[in-house]
Amino acid sequence: MAFSTLCSSPGLPLLLHYQKPKFSFFNSNLQNTLNYFPHSSTLNPKHQIKMSKTSSIKASVTDLGIIERAIQLVQSSPPTWQSALLSNVIIFTLGSPLLVSGLSLSGIGAAFLLGTLTWRAFGSSGFLLVATYFVIGTAATKVKMAQKEAQGVAEKRKGRRGPGSVIGSSAAGCVCAFLSINGIGGEAFTRLWELAFVASFCTKLSDTVSSEIGKAYGKTTYLVTTFKIVPRGTEGAVSAEGTFAGLLASVLLSFVGYLMGQINAPGAAICVIASQIANFGESLIGASLQEKEGFQWLNNDVVNVINVSLGSILAVLMQQIILQS
Repeated sequence: MAFSTLCSSPGLPLLLHYQKPKFSFFNSNLQNTLNYFPHSSTLNPKHQIKMSKTSSIKASVTDLGIIERAIQLVQSSPPTWQSALLSNVIIFTLGSPLLVSGLSLSGIGAAFLLGTLTWRAFGSSGFLLVATYFVIGTAATKVKMAQKEAQGVAEKRKGRRGPGSVIGSSAAGCVCAFLSINGIGGEAFTRLWELAFVASFCTKLSDTVSSEIGKAYGKTTYLVTTFKIVPRGTEGAVSAEGTFAGLLASVLLSFVGYLMGQINAPGAAICVIASQIANFGESLIGASLQEKEGFQWLNNDVVNVINVSLGSILAVLMQQIILQS
């Protein structure tokens, strides 16, 4: 049809003047309904269930991703400060009931710092060694606690150690960890610092077990300086039962270090020998100096530092002598 014919059509004016009917009330409510419908889950239960399942799946995938990244971080090799911190947060959270039984709250804080430092320096093997030391030492402290309390020789707070005890017992180990982290002495000394680390905890565990078992089961307790028979719990006193138990504890912990690959068989023997010599020296100090006039500063925590340091130094010296022979 030609454009001129279309323009001359009598219906065109009506078409040009046509206006859409105004159903304002209907249009308004319809638009409101359409606007509301996409955002409303109540209008479609199946849609609601589907969205809920989708959200749950997405949340599960996200959680799995976080767990996977956490596992990868914990398994970092060599260990990093981040992996050490995360590992200790997880382990201390899961092991809090055991920690509370053996440590005060401030002691747990000190132990957390020790655990983080240990993991950063020696990885999970070093941490396991310290954990083994803690478990055995705590168990020995709890043996016949009521009897020890009645005799006045029990550790304070039901055997729950404070930060002073934690720091004193781990002082040498912390030094070894710092030396290892900073690569002091180069690669040749890396294994030496690890040997000294193991020796320090073998020394302290042997000292703790011998003391606690001696106070619980020692039949005859005498001073190493004069061989005079003294009551259980006397500073510098030893017993056959306690000494034997301490030796077994040192052998057990050095064996753990061997299984973890921290030390070899000769190194394990060195740790046991060094621990026994150091503990004999600690008994000499306790019997001759501790609690004597002018030596009030020489408390148990200070003696612990001397004891574990001596064990570490002896292990290093013995290893060097063997290497040079």
